[in-house]
Amino acid sequence: MREITYAQASLEAFAEEMRRDPKVFHMSTDAPQPLVKEFGPTRVRATPIAESALTGMAIGAAGSGYRPIVDWRMVTFCFVAMDQIVNQAAKIHYMFGGQAKFPILYRASVGGGTRLAAQHSQSPYSMFMNLAGLKMILPSTPYDLKGLLKSAIRDDNPVIAFEATRLFGTKGMVPEEDYTLPLGKADIKREGKDITIVALAWAVHESLAAAEALAAEGISVEVIDPRTLVPMDVATIRASVRKTGRLLVADEAGPTCGAAAEISALATEDPATFACLRGPVKRLCGLQVPIPYSPGMEDFVFPDRQKIAAAVRELVRPKS
Repeated sequence: MREITYAQASLEAFAEEMRRDPKVFHMSTDAPQPLVKEFGPTRVRATPIAESALTGMAIGAAGSGYRPIVDWRMVTFCFVAMDQIVNQAAKIHYMFGGQAKFPILYRASVGGGTRLAAQHSQSPYSMFMNLAGLKMILPSTPYDLKGLLKSAIRDDNPVIAFEATRLFGTKGMVPEEDYTLPLGKADIKREGKDITIVALAWAVHESLAAAEALAAEGISVEVIDPRTLVPMDVATIRASVRKTGRLLVADEAGPTCGAAAEISALATEDPATFACLRGPVKRLCGLQVPIPYSPGMEDFVFPDRQKIAAAVRELVRPKS
């Protein structure tokens, strides 16, 4: 095991899978130079700034037996390719009657905290969760990112990797040997007995920090990272809520029709889990506003460790 950054973990995943399978190739408007140096400009293509073309080309290549990786860079940029994503990538396997496979990895950075203002600080993964036919990952650590990316490249379905921008420089322990992590398997980042926090991406780290502070107050917090948005590991979430009797969902995306709402519904629509609840389920999300450019205002928009800790206290020790 050695410590590497979140960004390094993704490059390692791509290089290892490109060595493993000559059908894997990379397309982006900004080609990663370490990959270009090893694999050359044919397999690591620097393309024009035309995300609709990149997205569509990947569908054709995948249907022809290749495994393309398409880096949209910021999620903002993929909005110009929504027809290719919604009407083609998400549906083409079904429309072909299952006769052809379309293994594609699309990547997009999401989230705020980097002072890039409204257009470049978005977390719109729930828009894509609403579609049928796409798998989605949202890793919070270098270990999870590398293992899930490798599985996504090997998967025979289109997968979108949402990667939190503010995590790119964070470090974590990652094995040197080959490994993968299964899509659809959550990770219990911290065990506890008083309340479950299901947290996404950057909010995982803030929740763990809040849990550490709350432990000094005698509150035991269980922190679960779904890691995969589609498919969602509902069984792990429900088992935790049945154990603790309380649920807080933390996500920097806005609350309306969001991933936090979906997680809350999945947990509570099960009668056995609902019967174990000792209080209301709470969502702690970013405010439903365009992300401000002002650092102070931007910080105010997002749920941080202090807000998470306050929400936990409210649920565990409600005022009479």
